[in-house]
Amino acid sequence: MTTTYTSYKSISADLGKSLERVAKQPDVARETEYYLSKIGDIKTVDDFFADSRVYNYALKAHGLEDMAYAKAFIRKVLTEGIDSEDAFAKKLTDSRYAGLAESLNFARQGEAATSFDRAQKGVVEKYNRETLEQNAGSDNTGVRLALYFERMAPTITTGYAIIADDAISQVVRTALQLPDEFAAMDVDRQSEFLEDAIDLKDFQSPEKRSSFLERFTALWELKNSSDTYDPLAVFGSSSGYGISSDLLISINSLKLGGR
Repeated sequence: MTTTYTSYKSISADLGKSLERVAKQPDVARETEYYLSKIGDIKTVDDFFADSRVYNYALKAHGLEDMAYAKAFIRKVLTEGIDSEDAFAKKLTDSRYAGLAESLNFARQGEAATSFDRAQKGVVEKYNRETLEQNAGSDNTGVRLALYFERMAPTITTGYAIIADDAISQVVRTALQLPDEFAAMDVDRQSEFLEDAIDLKDFQSPEKRSSFLERFTALWELKNSSDTYDPLAVFGSSSGYGISSDLLISINSLKLGGR
């Protein structure tokens, strides 16, 4: 029987070939071709919002597909950039927004922002990886969680970073066998507990990440064997991750729309 761990390892062991197969999927190839043909002509944030296919491609590449509706929020991320400590994206605990601002750095590079490799090939690589993880999740959400955690774990330096990302938090709570009620605790207490329970420096080591994920996938199998379990609940939908309450408050404080 194929387990969550063996499925995850079969993909991650030869990640290059796995990503090549994704890139050749007709729908992926078609959207990538369009993105690369148009992105160089986009010179401003307004241009970016004006082309919905480019906009949606870039957001999906950064795991923000479910935030496409929050255009005023995304505009604020892009217009303020990431160079200032007071920049909007730098204040958000979810690093995906800073990643988007880094890939499309209009604030720093102006009209030249989309000419850089990170805005072209870099975004394509992110899109392929995101699609790979989504595809894996269609069969087993535990595999998607493991692949996502493997990619994001090296960026985790605080307990707050774990709490801020529903998918990462799910992996960690499962591996530590924490009850669902743990997520309802005060965030400061959660962060303190997680930093005491885990040496976050271990997430920088491929070997220790692999060991952590082996534990996660084994416990995931035990916890989610029921046919009544909704495997996509942690992602909020089949294509994105959950939106935290503080993020929703921030969104509601902005005027919706692309301008």
